[in-house]
Amino acid sequence: MSGRILIVDDEPGIRQMLSFTLSGDGYTCVEAADIEEAQKAVDARRPDLVLLDWMLPGISGLDFARRLKRNPRTSDVPVIMLTAKAEEPDKVRGLDSGADDYITKPFSTRELLARVRAILRRAKVGEESDILGVKALRLDRETHRVTIADAPLDLSPTEFRLLQFFLTHPERVYSRSQLLDEVWGNETYIEERTVDVHIRRLRKILEPVGYDDLIQTVRSVGYRFSTQAA
Repeated sequence: MSGRILIVDDEPGIRQMLSFTLSGDGYTCVEAADIEEAQKAVDARRPDLVLLDWMLPGISGLDFARRLKRNPRTSDVPVIMLTAKAEEPDKVRGLDSGADDYITKPFSTRELLARVRAILRRAKVGEESDILGVKALRLDRETHRVTIADAPLDLSPTEFRLLQFFLTHPERVYSRSQLLDEVWGNETYIEERTVDVHIRRLRKILEPVGYDDLIQTVRSVGYRFSTQAA
């Protein structure tokens, strides 16, 4: 088993115990004592999973979970909430904040590892598939081919990456700056209007087969890829 896990807890003993347990199972662990350290770790490298204590100094784990889920870059990163709060309303609050699972302290290391493995297995289901698509549209990440009803489409590398991002993030609205970060990379300086140019090109390619309306313009915000339009 492998994966990069961010452990966020203000108690050094708990962090060390979690890190020791998870490292022994093959995971790479990064520790953070508060939200500021956690955010720096996330910015440096996106984790595969976050173990997050509810009660933290300053910003709570609950608020940080919401922040992660609002950010397109980390919205699909699984979060397991760690807390001593065992009442049902507390569990509901934790899950409503965006947490994928909830472990009540104290817990056994066997339970922890089982939960982590289960969450990462579920998270990898979509990532392991090389074929993405909606209705008759298919994108093959391995061969870099795009087809509609088995008819090939000629896309540039940028158009391919843009379509791939839309297919893996349907029904969500992204601003031009967010698309630049996700598709072009945040180290590249490109004007936001470049996004509009590539959107127009992609729509033109999809138009003859009636799939151009998959990419919807959301006025004053950005763009949405809607599978409901197909």
